[in-house]
Amino acid sequence: MDNDLASLSRDQLVAEVMRLRTAIRAHRDTTGHELCWHHPDLWDLLPEKVDPAIAVPPWPTFMRGCVRYRESLDQQQPGAPVHVKELGE
Repeated sequence: MDNDLASLSRDQLVAEVMRLRTAIRAHRDTTGHELCWHHPDLWDLLPEKVDPAIAVPPWPTFMRGCVRYRESLDQQQPGAPVHVKELGE
């Protein structure tokens, strides 16, 4: 799947690593409501272009997952500042 990397020069590999690190940092540095969004732009960094077949859970199940995600943030980042803005503000 990653055979294309073998044909890249050192400079091309360094450029690819820098491009990927930039994207990872942008994703890492999201905050507030942006943490909850679908990020297909990360998938677009891969050389193989596919139409991902995502499955979306029903609303009650989805919302329970959102609550669990938020609870995990409280456990993993207990001192994180609280973002009090509404979506779209």
